[in-house]
Amino acid sequence: MFAYFSNPQNVLHLSSNVLGAGLALLLAGIYGAYLYAGHLPIVVLVSMHAMTIIGPTLIKIGYVMRLLAQHRLGTHTFKVAA
Repeated sequence: MFAYFSNPQNVLHLSSNVLGAGLALLLAGIYGAYLYAGHLPIVVLVSMHAMTIIGPTLIKIGYVMRLLAQHRLGTHTFKVAA
């Protein structure tokens, strides 16, 4: 398993998947918890509210993974103000 994470290309690909999953959870959670006008069972409603927390968390983790992978690949571009 550590060999998988030692390859920055694998981490970059995984970070894209984590970012996509986080965005999907966030959007589904917002729709189900706040925008859906129908009645939902309490378990589903609590799950939708939890997705609005878990989604952004996955987005943050995926973004940090992406930054680390780009740093290891040498493809990061930082602009420094002069």
